[in-house]
Amino acid sequence: MTMQAHPITLSGKPLSFADIARIGTRKARLVADPEALVRVAQAREVVEEAIAAGQPVYGSTTGVGAMKDVEWTPDQLDTFNMGLVRAHHFGTGDAFSSEIVRTAMAIRVNMALTGRVGCTTDLVEAYLALLSADVVPVVRRTGSIGCADIGLMGQIGAVLTGAGEAMFDGRRQPAETALTAAGLKPFRLAPRDSLASISTNAVGYAAAAAAIRDAAAAVRVMLATGLTTAGALGASRDPWKAVAHVGTEREAGIGAWLYFNAKGWDWPNATHIQDPLSLRMMSQVFATGYETLVAAGKILLAATGRTDDNPVVAGGQVLTSGGSLPLDVTVFLQTAQLGLAHIARNSFNRCVLLGNGQRRDLPVNLVQPGAIATGFGPIIKLAGELFARVLTMTNPISANSMVVAGGIEDEATFLPLVVERLERQVLALRRLAALEAMLAAQAMDISGDTPGNVPGIIYSLVRRHADTYWQDRPLSAEVEAIEDALASDELMNELISHSAIMELDEFFALGPIA
Repeated sequence: MTMQAHPITLSGKPLSFADIARIGTRKARLVADPEALVRVAQAREVVEEAIAAGQPVYGSTTGVGAMKDVEWTPDQLDTFNMGLVRAHHFGTGDAFSSEIVRTAMAIRVNMALTGRVGCTTDLVEAYLALLSADVVPVVRRTGSIGCADIGLMGQIGAVLTGAGEAMFDGRRQPAETALTAAGLKPFRLAPRDSLASISTNAVGYAAAAAAIRDAAAAVRVMLATGLTTAGALGASRDPWKAVAHVGTEREAGIGAWLYFNAKGWDWPNATHIQDPLSLRMMSQVFATGYETLVAAGKILLAATGRTDDNPVVAGGQVLTSGGSLPLDVTVFLQTAQLGLAHIARNSFNRCVLLGNGQRRDLPVNLVQPGAIATGFGPIIKLAGELFARVLTMTNPISANSMVVAGGIEDEATFLPLVVERLERQVLALRRLAALEAMLAAQAMDISGDTPGNVPGIIYSLVRRHADTYWQDRPLSAEVEAIEDALASDELMNELISHSAIMELDEFFALGPIA
């Protein structure tokens, strides 16, 4: 993809989800703010003065981790700096997407531009050159305990030196080959540059940003499929009015969206006194889920504009730091995972209501009257399995014990693993939304509904990929096709253009990215 001419200026200030989306998809070129580069140069002077004065500087003139007390002579530094990034190329498994790796490199640059790192301006320019040429290091995703992504960032730093692998021109190839093809040369890492290339959580932050944004999109779709089910079951819309008077601001906003998008068609009314809680409390469940995602998103974005290195430059000194522990991001992300579990349970409960029939005289298993079929009863078990998948990812892991490096590294957050669990939750939520949408469409057909507004959008999408169920047939491919359609940019754009949730859509940069 060719980058557009519009730049994003990196200055050390927090990025936005829109910035991150543009960076990942190469819809903007990146430039460093000149004043920020001055800060980088000034911090570098402090590091060089400390080294010249014979002061041990962690990871620059000394080893790292358990080798922190090993000091290197000047003629050993080149070998040490080259070896440091390559020794930390130990990630394994599947690779992160190019979008996430591009974002990670941009976050590393942005953090350096705070003027707190002590790296050279040449290192900043080297990262920007990789991004400009779209030489994207292959970063295998298993290898970080979430206290600086050393095993992940090491795979990026190694590419700077001509080692490892990179994606270039659509092909995975040796790093040196990719650099040569892009017209770049291997970079010589100066003291401090090597540690600055590995000792940061930039990959974890980039992956977290993508996962949070995907989760927000999945919840946005589940709100639409939940409303479709409410229509199919003839739920009362009164709770969506009531929440404006007794709920939180977020609950009131979600309630207003539900009520507005229930209009425009002959909404059924099957409620006697009140509905099951999975219908009556949709505003509260979705609002809380969104609130946890917003909180995690704000904490994450703030982290992209501060230095998480060790050591740091501050007050004209090189200071040891504990900034490499991304505990705030991790804890808030785990809270969001719990919020998503409540949304999953809410959807599962509605699927059970649909499968049980009874409301609006719907038949059990949604079998058409007169049909000889088992119907949707068996597939409700899939809904239960998907809910269980989401729920099992909510057990917090950031407080697990971890002691390495001779006992001096005894704190960790496991942020990349937490992100991976969030990604798995999103996959399960998308499939659960597809299943709920299929069940709701079947119920509408049995009742003879002609839905409009958002329920009409969801109903039409389902029927483009799955016919009304008259006799037993395999459903696996149909559920997956509906899942893909619900997760498409086309549907998100349609939902937003039809009825935006302005603050949330803008914050998470949902919809089209220019």
